[in-house]
Amino acid sequence: MSSSDIFLGETIGTAILILLGGGVCAAVTLKRSKAMGAGWVAITFGWGFAVLTAAYTSLGLSGAHLNPAVTVGIAVQSGKWGDVPVYVAGQMLGAMVGAALVWICYLGQFRAHLTDHEVVGGPGAQATAAADGRRSVAPGPVLGVFSTGPEIRNPLQNLATETIATAVLVLAILTQGLTKGLALSGTGVLITALVVVGIGLSLGGPTGYAINPARDLGPRIVHALLPLPNKGGSDWGYAWVPVVGPLLGAVLAGGLYRLAFA
Repeated sequence: MSSSDIFLGETIGTAILILLGGGVCAAVTLKRSKAMGAGWVAITFGWGFAVLTAAYTSLGLSGAHLNPAVTVGIAVQSGKWGDVPVYVAGQMLGAMVGAALVWICYLGQFRAHLTDHEVVGGPGAQATAAADGRRSVAPGPVLGVFSTGPEIRNPLQNLATETIATAVLVLAILTQGLTKGLALSGTGVLITALVVVGIGLSLGGPTGYAINPARDLGPRIVHALLPLPNKGGSDWGYAWVPVVGPLLGAVLAGGLYRLAFA
C-alpha cells in the first residue's frame, strides 16, 4: 500500500474511532444527553463498537492500525519501521478531527453542561477559581469526553496499568496472524473490538484505558483549543502517561511475540 493510502486510511479510520468513542463518553457525561448516566459498561461497549466500525472502514486502505502503539508493536515484531511516521501522522490528524466532530455533534450539550451551576459552581465560585488559577489548571469537567485521567493519581501505577493493558491489546493483534486466514477473513477486526471491550471492563477502571497515544493526545490538544466556557485545564501534567505507557506496552508485546511466537 502507498504512503498516501496509509495516511488517508489512518486519518479516516482514527477520526471515526474518536468520533464514536468520544461520542459515547459525551453521551454518558453531558447534561441534556439522552444517555447521561448510562455508565461504564455503555462506555466500554461504545469504544468496542467504535474500533469495529473504524477498523472495517479503513482496513482496505491502511490495514487499520488506528493506534501508534499498534504501529510500533508491528514494527518491533516485523523489523519494518519505514512507514511508522506516516501511520502516526494520519492517526494524530484523525484523532483531532474526530474530537472536533464530537464537539460539533454535542455543541448544545457542552454549553448546557458547562453553564450548569451544579457542574461549574455559581458566579462566585467561578470568580474565586479564576482568581487563583485553579479553573485554568485543574482537569475540567468535560475533559473525560476528550482524554483519559486516573481515578487515583499515582504516576507509576498509572504508567504500569497503561503499559500492561496495551501489551494485552497489541499481543492479541499480533498473534492473530498465527491463525490461518483470520486476518484475511475480517474476523480479526471483530476479535480486536471484543479485546478492547474486555480491556475496558477488566483494566479500564484505574486510568480510563487510553491504550492509544493518538486517542488521548489528539483530543487533549483539541480540548485545549476549543472555545468551551468554564472548560478548565487539559491536565498536561498527566498527559505523558497515556503516551509513554502504551508505547512501552507496544514494545513489550512486540518483543514478547518475537521471543515466544516467532
